[in-house]
Amino acid sequence: MEASSSPTAEFERIEAYVGYSFHNPALLREALTHRSAAHQRSSAVGRRTRQSVARRGAGSNERLEFIGDRVLGLLMAEWLLERFPDEQEGALGPRHAHLVSRTVLARIAEEMALPSALDVAEHEARAGVRQMANVLADAVEAILGAIYLDGGLEPARAFVRRAWNDAIVAQARPPKDPKTALQEWVLARGLPLPVYKVVSTDGPSHAPRFVISVEASGRRGEGVAGSKRAAESEAAARLLSQFG
Repeated sequence: MEASSSPTAEFERIEAYVGYSFHNPALLREALTHRSAAHQRSSAVGRRTRQSVARRGAGSNERLEFIGDRVLGLLMAEWLLERFPDEQEGALGPRHAHLVSRTVLARIAEEMALPSALDVAEHEARAGVRQMANVLADAVEAILGAIYLDGGLEPARAFVRRAWNDAIVAQARPPKDPKTALQEWVLARGLPLPVYKVVSTDGPSHAPRFVISVEASGRRGEGVAGSKRAAESEAAARLLSQFG
């Protein structure tokens, strides 16, 4: 974390924003720990200590992000059914995909001033990892996962409905899938279809990370997500934003 604020102060600030006080503060600490920081600490201790740390479940926020992603999907689907009782899956699906996208999650992270609270390795901090959309999005999901594990669905639901309120209110109409919207944009102008390419894949099997690029009309967009489909969608959305 940044030297300008203590971990305790950052934890209290995050708790105030999400509207929940943790019974087990270690869960929030884990949710704010980037894998680079966890690796840096484990490298500084002996093998026996590393094994002990692993048994206690301490480490990066990847496990909490894994469950937070599922909790967000459930709570958002529940909310959409309540808010749009007359819509069917064809309209609800695009709404859901947008609201759980890394673009929206990263924006919520910025509203939370989350970058300053993230615990990352020094070299990653210098490289600007705190400002990366995928890192911020994962941290938001990890915080949601931590809330769920600590207090159950009710406080998790309260956090989602408060933090995502502006995003869901802004959806007067179901958004188009970015890949579909991009294809329609180029076809309307007589241009070649977009070309998607896998730039890289990494991360553990339970939390893969895909980086995919898309090119169209001489421009390029890039997306990062836990699945190829989601990464392609984010790449298309970023390219569309360039076209206005």
